[in-house]
Amino acid sequence: MKIMIRSLALSLVLSGGAMAQDKYVVALDGTFAPHAMPTMDGGVEGFNVDLANTIGERLGTEMEIVATQFSGILPGLQAGTYDFVVAPTTITEERAANYLFSEGYLNTDFQFVVKADADDISDLEGFKGKVIAVNKGSVYDSWARGLTDEIGWTVESYGTATDAVQAVLSGRADATVAGNTVMAWAAKQTPGVKLSYLYSTGLVWGMPFRKGDEELRAKVEAVIECMKLDGTMAELHKKWFGIDPAEGSAAVTPRAGWGEPGFDGYVEDDHTPGCE
Repeated sequence: MKIMIRSLALSLVLSGGAMAQDKYVVALDGTFAPHAMPTMDGGVEGFNVDLANTIGERLGTEMEIVATQFSGILPGLQAGTYDFVVAPTTITEERAANYLFSEGYLNTDFQFVVKADADDISDLEGFKGKVIAVNKGSVYDSWARGLTDEIGWTVESYGTATDAVQAVLSGRADATVAGNTVMAWAAKQTPGVKLSYLYSTGLVWGMPFRKGDEELRAKVEAVIECMKLDGTMAELHKKWFGIDPAEGSAAVTPRAGWGEPGFDGYVEDDHTPGCE
């Protein structure tokens, strides 16, 4: 499989008339568990670390992974410090106007967590009258507060997402909500809680490149597409989040063309996503 992917990457490079690089410098936030987090030996591990290393292996290229604060990653890409970004980055209209994105590889949704013995909840209305713990100042905090009158829940803010999970465990809150992959990790690591309702945002995470780097994007995206089809992306999903990706989700569904359909920078063509 790796040989076929490398052949594809090589054909893309040759068709563009460029020489393959021996190394790519890529960036991520090293404190965003379980996507990237410090190890005891001073390194970094996580879903996006494994993803970046797999891309490098299949392209036959060294990947130098730089762990830094997210706030400096996109400016660093623009300045040429990084070849592309492997940190989870939500594809938005504003970002797509300034950066070239790969197709999405994970959905970024809002996931609720409740006590393990709590009743199952299948929609937002099921949280009426309940106390929802959130990480203070997060997007989930403002989102939940904006729905207080509509849903009829009470929102309480905590200093960290971990504190919000502990509030559920202790019974001070009925549920907490945050990003789906972070909550999956929390549920996996915390006995006594379980995943509950998943609120779909319709947004996905992709890999940003500089405008004009369509050839590099195509090389990397070809690997991402194959990882979706050969089950590698699903294996990483299960390893780090403790659950299988949903049918039809970005983790298992290659997109036609290059980039994420519906956003600036998307290129429609007749290539068939695959491993050959």
